[in-house]
Amino acid sequence: NWRQTGAFGPWLTTADEIPDPHQLAIRTWLNGIMVQEDNTSSMIHKIADLIEYISTFTRLSPGDVIITGSPGGVGKKRNPPLFMKAGDRIEVEIEHVGRLSNVIVESPTDVQSAA
Repeated sequence: NWRQTGAFGPWLTTADEIPDPHQLAIRTWLNGIMVQEDNTSSMIHKIADLIEYISTFTRLSPGDVIITGSPGGVGKKRNPPLFMKAGDRIEVEIEHVGRLSNVIVESPTDVQSAA
């Protein structure tokens, strides 16, 4: 993830709380408008395969989070492109896990470079 991005929590869901990790709806809203909708069944690689592969080049510990990408509909690929800006609210929901909601703020480096 880029610096100052990749919010999680404040809690994580454990594997025993998920009936089937390969059948979870994923939805993203930007300012209340749904901009992404998919399902983990669309993932190219199964979770166990990802863990096995990543374990070949780094040590994994309980609580580690593996970032796998994003469903279709990312802003850069839209026509016209859709980028988040300060004040926008982004919400991501994964079935059986919950919804994370954040307001986009300018980073101090963005403010300095714009001055």
